[in-house]
Amino acid sequence: MTTLPSTTSGERAAELSPQLTAWRRHLHANPELGFHEHETSAYIAAELAKLPHLTITRPSETSVLAVLKGGKPGQTVLLRADIDALPIAEENQFEFVSQNPGVMHACGHDGHTAILLGVAKLLSERPEAISGEIRMIFQHAEEIGPGGAEELVRDTPLMDGVDVVTGLHLNSQLPTGVVAVKPGPFMASPDTFEITVRGRGGHAAHPEEAVDPIAVGAQVIANLQQIVSRNVSALENLVISVTYFHAGTTHNVIPDSAALMGTVRTFDAGLRGRAPKLIERVVKGVTEAHGATYTLKYELGYRPVVNTDWVADKLMAIAQAEVGENAQLAQPSMGGEDFSAYLTKAPGAYFNVGSGNALLESDYPHHHPRFTLDEESLVTGVRMLHAAALELGKR
Repeated sequence: MTTLPSTTSGERAAELSPQLTAWRRHLHANPELGFHEHETSAYIAAELAKLPHLTITRPSETSVLAVLKGGKPGQTVLLRADIDALPIAEENQFEFVSQNPGVMHACGHDGHTAILLGVAKLLSERPEAISGEIRMIFQHAEEIGPGGAEELVRDTPLMDGVDVVTGLHLNSQLPTGVVAVKPGPFMASPDTFEITVRGRGGHAAHPEEAVDPIAVGAQVIANLQQIVSRNVSALENLVISVTYFHAGTTHNVIPDSAALMGTVRTFDAGLRGRAPKLIERVVKGVTEAHGATYTLKYELGYRPVVNTDWVADKLMAIAQAEVGENAQLAQPSMGGEDFSAYLTKAPGAYFNVGSGNALLESDYPHHHPRFTLDEESLVTGVRMLHAAALELGKR
């Protein structure tokens, strides 16, 4: 693997740090949920309109696209940032805390957006130095399936002519300054299931006269765990988690039904296709054995994010040039990401930038009500995406 010469991204990104922080804090204080990012997208479009040489459009109601044509022949590169927030009540106390009750940027999308705004500013300063065309999509609704990326890929010409796509995710579980890249499987498919176990209600003192859906549901949960341990090779990656179990109304009544929900995560398309059948076999067998019935609803979520090897190798070389020994091989994650939709149309790679700093309490996990960012990570993000735009645009 060749190491690329360092670009000027570092110096200019560092100079932009106050502006990056201002963008991020404004966005953090004004979060909006997926498909409702009206003020967010208007703010992004207004900030982009201050920059020269950009063509700004709105490919969907709450997304924004900025296009910059370079002065030299090259490839068309798509850079992506997600802009939506989560339905979480924030527990932080800083001055830019969410002003929208029950809504919070608890996953770093405010930082992603600030980073891509910074990249747009740097690129727009010297279009003559850019090869090809750079498209910067500020994407809505990453947190809500089937996802804003799917909508953009399916319903707009965003990906027409795109040669390569990349994007980043700030990661509070990595130290600030670290860039982590991985070829191949990187993030899992987040599929979901809902199971209703139907029994026959009755008095809790006479269980022999009822069919207890709670007892049957408990057996379903226990046996679902056998799928991973006894039906799947130890060399394959599969997670089945039951995350919701609800039944009954009081202490002395056996209810008629119990409801279960959960998620299935894997990187492998074949295993993903087998999982619903394995789950249904377990549910059918357990319920029939106890005289109960069931319904199963299974929904496919985002596809797995499988990075294109050559793009990931190029990003690793860029990371080595930009952050030196802080460039690392990423560990795959069972989290899901709709970035995978773009990879159905063009080669590309997604990567992580560390934002965790225990001294700043920015190491809470994603989706936690105390989640926040070490804003120094914004500079690292700009360095990486700016350098990636320049390098990937070259033929």
